[in-house]
Amino acid sequence: MENGVRRWLVNVSQWNPSEAQFASVISLFPVDEQTAITRYIKFEDKKRALVSRLLQYSLVHEVLGIPFDKIIIHRTAEGKPYLKNSIDFPFSNFNFNVSHHGDYVGIASEPLCLVGLDIVSITTPKQETELEFINNFSPYLTVLEWKNIAHAGSSEEMLAQFYRYWCLKEAFVKAIGAGLGYGLRRLEFHHTNWTGISVYIDGVESKKWRFSLSKLDEKHWVSIASGLPNKADELCCSNLSLPELGFTFRTVEELISNVN
Repeated sequence: MENGVRRWLVNVSQWNPSEAQFASVISLFPVDEQTAITRYIKFEDKKRALVSRLLQYSLVHEVLGIPFDKIIIHRTAEGKPYLKNSIDFPFSNFNFNVSHHGDYVGIASEPLCLVGLDIVSITTPKQETELEFINNFSPYLTVLEWKNIAHAGSSEEMLAQFYRYWCLKEAFVKAIGAGLGYGLRRLEFHHTNWTGISVYIDGVESKKWRFSLSKLDEKHWVSIASGLPNKADELCCSNLSLPELGFTFRTVEELISNVN
């Protein structure tokens, strides 16, 4: 495994803690993180937020050897987490990204390349048809992407096609830390049955990015965007050509056991 590269997933539907167990885990984190977790109203949202923090701190602890209680994680204005602690080469651009949707919470890290992660849970709209739902996102899709969605087949297949495009766009934007203000229609994804994925930015194919898209189950997909930072060196460029690492499924119990 390339040092600093991790791909972890937790199925949060399989973790059903008691109030005491939840309180015990949340107590591992700084007060500001506890506040961010408990601000959610629904318990399922609190659970996802807690597992997201647990993945971040556990990954930093494992990869960099920083004691759990010494880890300092901040977030940009757009919400991308980053490590505040000083890092030495070969992890000079160590970065990670998290995502949670539906039953899954995930994290991906890279020592040099930029990385973005997105998970989508394909959910059938309740108050409108699939096509009406997709049409709400028309400002973010190119003509080609719309064409591919429209020709996908049934309404369920169209919805799945849309979510796959959305997953890729989100992963890219999260990798660069730009937020939705970037202009998702600037991105156009080309693929062959969702393999060999490439991105065109403002109509020009970019060779600085690599994408993967994986099916987790019938409802969930996950995508990873890996890209070259502005001042990329030869080592970073070579890392981008390495095969994409598969995901490792972790449990909350495993992550907690590695805290100390």
